[in-house]
Amino acid sequence: MEPLDIIAVGAHPDDVEIGCGGTLAALVKLGYRVGIIDLTDGEPTPLCPDPIIRRQEALAAAEALGVHERVILDLPNRRLFDSYEARVKLAIEFRKYRPQLVLGIHGRTPTASPDHWQAMQITDAAVFYSRLTKWDDQFAGLPPHKIAKQAWFPLTFELATLLTLPHAIVQDISGSWEQKVQAIRCYQTQFPPEKDSLFERVVALGQSIGQTAGFRVGELISSSRSLGTDDLLRSL
Repeated sequence: MEPLDIIAVGAHPDDVEIGCGGTLAALVKLGYRVGIIDLTDGEPTPLCPDPIIRRQEALAAAEALGVHERVILDLPNRRLFDSYEARVKLAIEFRKYRPQLVLGIHGRTPTASPDHWQAMQITDAAVFYSRLTKWDDQFAGLPPHKIAKQAWFPLTFELATLLTLPHAIVQDISGSWEQKVQAIRCYQTQFPPEKDSLFERVVALGQSIGQTAGFRVGELISSSRSLGTDDLLRSL
């Protein structure tokens, strides 16, 4: 497999688009090779008649963002749990594509799917499993790969919560937010016309986040460590 620079991991198709779709599209424009891994196909859901349709929507969304690869694993929606088997399946993909940066879901999503919290734990563990030596037989014979950086994207529309994220970074998506919205709209079975208010919230939240850093539209990413500088004035 041709390596990817960045992989974003979601529990279901549409998680990544909502959480960090604009960031991925912006990174593609900067010349990075970007991929998405969905742990489940997200089905069943009330308005989707067949899982194949959800997969087709996911591929269309990936094309809208310009990402290079999208992998949908066969873990079960609604019954997603952090398990050894789930960790290994994801770590195999990391060893296969050898990313430098992995983006995962940040934290719990109260009143939304508990799969999101499980996905965060699976992703964190798979990043660790990916680099372990003397264990290649567990990972389809693929050699270890050490992922250099890890970060997280939130799945919440609560601005007060977002602004308390540890080591928060605002990614400028002024040039890619329309791609983000287009990608989310690809999921017609999940966001029919009666749910159009979602898109208003996505845009409004992106504008609020962007303005905190002087951008027209932005997305929040939580880093695993503080950002540092040796020239405060230049950085500010």
